[in-house]
Parts: sequence; C-alpha cells; structure tokens
Amino acid sequence: MKTNGTLESPSTKQNKKVSHPIEIGISDKNRQEVANALNKLLADEQILYAKTRNYHWNIESSNFMEMHLFYERLYTELAETIDEIAERIRKIGHYAQGRLEDFLAQANLLEGEYTNDQDTQLKNLLDDHETLIREIRKMIDDFEDKYKDKGSADFATGVLKQHEQWAWFVRSYIVH
Repeated sequence: MKTNGTLESPSTKQNKKVSHPIEIGISDKNRQEVANALNKLLADEQILYAKTRNYHWNIESSNFMEMHLFYERLYTELAETIDEIAERIRKIGHYAQGRLEDFLAQANLLEGEYTNDQDTQLKNLLDDHETLIREIRKMIDDFEDKYKDKGSADFATGVLKQHEQWAWFVRSYIVH
C-alpha cells in the first residue's frame, strides 16, 4: 500500500487492519509474533547470503574453483530459502521486510570482516549456520506450542533441515 508515494514499512503495515480479515485459525496476535520471528530469521538469512556471496567473490586457495563453485551453490540455495521465508510471512498476512537497514538492525548474525582465507571463511559460515540451527529449533517450539501455528512450525523445520545439511557440507571442508 502506498502512502504519500512510498511503500509503507512492514512494521507500520503489520499494525494496520487489513481490508479482508484473515481467518486461518491463528489469532492476529500470534500471526504477528510469528511474522516478527520470521522477519528476524529473514534478516539473518540475508546476512548469511551476503557473507557467502562475498566469500565466493574473494576466495583464494589452492582449490579455488571448487570453493568458488561450492560457495555459489550455497548462496543460490540461500536465495531460495530467503524467498520462501518472505513468502511464508505473506501467507500469514504480513509484509516481509526488504531493506538492508532493517536486516542489519534485526539480525543476530554479524557481517564480519573481509577475509580471503578459506579456513576463516568456512569457520565463519559454520558458526553462522550452527547459530541459525539453534535459533530455528527454539522458533519451531514457539510456533507450535506458544503461537499455535503448526504450518509455520513445519515450514521452520524444513529451513532447519537445510541449515543442518549446509553445516554438514561446510564442516566437511574444515581441516582440524
């Protein structure tokens, strides 16, 4: 919705009444809480996407091409997850945030310093995936038990499984 020629921010829009009520068996308050949690996850996913893309561009190692392609696969799959999270927020009647400023303000993850070192990059990515895994586990319980939203709990379980797989892939490259 436009106001004075600009799109309203997600937080402003989410607090307004919709023209057609959403009756999906979840209270307005609970849908708002789920949307807030998903927007925070969306912010973290965007940070992880940007970090992975940066590593793709700046990797220097003896296995450059393998890592370059590996990072490309990761950020391509992350882009799909980001889209799915934003669409889940819309499905429950709210707007997904989309400004970098909002992502940086809400994210748990940090952008981090520039590095072209493969071991540092991989350890940073593993830490981020494992952080998201822990956060998503808590989110799943809240979605189902606290907010009575089995659909979003199931959705978050799928995202959790993706991060578990990505963490496994990243971990396999780390030399101990």
